[in-house]
Amino acid sequence: MKKYISGFCFLAACLLCTVGLKAQKKEPYEMTVEGVKVIVQPSGNEIVEIQAVFRGGVQNYPENKAGIEKMAFQALTECGTTNDDKNSFKNKLDKVSAQVYGSSGMDLSKLNMNCIRSDFDAVWPLYADALTGPRFDEKEFERIRQDAINEIKANESQPDYAIGKYARKLAFNGKNYAKDPEGTEATIKQLTVPETKKHYESILTRSRIFFVVVGEFDRADLEKRMAEVIRRIPAGAPIKFVKESYKPGKNTFSSTQKEFATNYIQGITGAPQPGDPDFNAFNLAMRMFADKYFIEVRTKNGLSYAPQAWFDGSMTPTANIAVSTTDPDKYIAVTKALVDKLKKEGFSAEEVKNEKTGYVTGIYYRNEMNSSQASSLASNEALFGNWKRAITLKDEINQVKVEDVNKAFNKYFSNITWAYMGNPAKVTPKLFTEPGGKAAPASTLKKGKKG
Repeated sequence: MKKYISGFCFLAACLLCTVGLKAQKKEPYEMTVEGVKVIVQPSGNEIVEIQAVFRGGVQNYPENKAGIEKMAFQALTECGTTNDDKNSFKNKLDKVSAQVYGSSGMDLSKLNMNCIRSDFDAVWPLYADALTGPRFDEKEFERIRQDAINEIKANESQPDYAIGKYARKLAFNGKNYAKDPEGTEATIKQLTVPETKKHYESILTRSRIFFVVVGEFDRADLEKRMAEVIRRIPAGAPIKFVKESYKPGKNTFSSTQKEFATNYIQGITGAPQPGDPDFNAFNLAMRMFADKYFIEVRTKNGLSYAPQAWFDGSMTPTANIAVSTTDPDKYIAVTKALVDKLKKEGFSAEEVKNEKTGYVTGIYYRNEMNSSQASSLASNEALFGNWKRAITLKDEINQVKVEDVNKAFNKYFSNITWAYMGNPAKVTPKLFTEPGGKAAPASTLKKGKKG
């Protein structure tokens, strides 16, 4: 089973792995240009990646307008600009094999630019026009609207997507995270060009935006170029975005009948917010739990082909477990037994040490690309208010102690909101909501070594 992360898909991965950057020959720095923060990471190579980051995500629109921001950011490059229609815009980019594209997710939206440094002078004006002078052509907008509707229909036919959406609706009913950045068929259909354009104009303000630049630039020249573009962006009113916590008061179970070949289950529980002292410890705990969960559910008990567990690390952070199985009752018995075992015995010092090593290695591996470095800086600035965390995360991870990991897991992995899609006759809801339940076979959960 593949877990679904709505909207800005790479964002949930960036938030789960909130990553540090490989040491560079030149130090990263920030500058304030016309009141806007610009974060610069010298790359040591010939590639340029620039990201204009818009804060807010789903907080920027009501639920009945879900999808409006994604449509707006698609329109920036798919509808042309004031100086180029769509074909002219695309042809100029193709001529130098450059990319300019927009995306939108739960917590932020971005307009990205990627090119070779020698082509920067040709691509930068196109990027600036897409950012500050999009055309919102009626004909092209109708095309991308239909594409969006077709994509939504295709996604909704996929059980992995459907269970994730259903679980979020249950957990966040009436709150910001109940909104889907992709929108729904109904919300996308009723969007008009004028209101979508108006929405984009409302978030294109210096109070909401910051820039990340990864590339080799003379500082004075870069500052001059950025100033020329930022002056075209209105100041906007100051705005404060909300960080919320999800803390289910009890275990709950909700089901909906679906004619699937198997049954799909997703559970959502609480997690520490970005910047919380428990954040890194819980991140490590969930990564280790995911490995153990896979072994218990699939390898030892053969209950699912791809059980998954993850920590999303977002503005409203949650821990998630998901599975597709023909035997829900045995599944929950095995899962409860695993959680109980970990809460009693904890993760060992050796396990935590190994997880740290693997995680830090992954940090360096993922950030070999300029685009990944930029995304790391962007997510850390947007979620933690501290882009430098992308540089110092290795040290932060190494400072986490085994007792911190076990304390965080016990604290946050508690009551769960369960969502079930499939055959209701195959499941006993009270096993998911009541403490205890059927005991897992003793042979499936062997006592681990204490560290």
